[in-house]
Amino acid sequence: MPEANADNAAAGSHRTLSDVIREVKNAAADRDDVVVEMREASRMRLELLAQELEPFFAEVPKDIEWFDFAVSSGAQPRLWIDAVSHVGLGRDRRTYRFVTDTRLGRMVLAESTDLHVVGEQVKRYVAERIIDYEKAMAGGTEAVLPGVDSSVPSRRRSGWRAFLHGLLLFIAGAIVGLACAAAWFWDRLSALGITF
Repeated sequence: MPEANADNAAAGSHRTLSDVIREVKNAAADRDDVVVEMREASRMRLELLAQELEPFFAEVPKDIEWFDFAVSSGAQPRLWIDAVSHVGLGRDRRTYRFVTDTRLGRMVLAESTDLHVVGEQVKRYVAERIIDYEKAMAGGTEAVLPGVDSSVPSRRRSGWRAFLHGLLLFIAGAIVGLACAAAWFWDRLSALGITF
């Protein structure tokens, strides 16, 4: 056994720097190929889901513009449903994860290795969003604060009145500022012979 290690060491000592660099570059290229193949496999899985949902996406009314329905490229390919929700793949690259971003963080809406399960949840999400949109369009305006009538426009000041109000505030601020400066530097002003 020690003789085999000695033979390897002797063979390794005869390699040139360019041979070692070539070997390292080949190993790096192999690793990069694996990463690219994994990314392409992820993208293909998401495209299969997009093809599964394509007839459903075609039924979405064209006047509703916030749905995207596109597979994005990048380090982590995603099937975007709208601006805040997408389908990605889990760490095992087989599990579909349908998530949405909320003010409180990311919420997982569906997670499964079966694309039909996730596809059904995407369909349900799109339908819920369309119903919410229709309710918002059908409803009237409501007052933000209870007891405030939103039909009465708020009283607006005229341009000159607002200007004079601002000028008055500026002059009052200047007077207060001069008084504070005079109090602060009172001993220096009296040394200069300035009295009040």
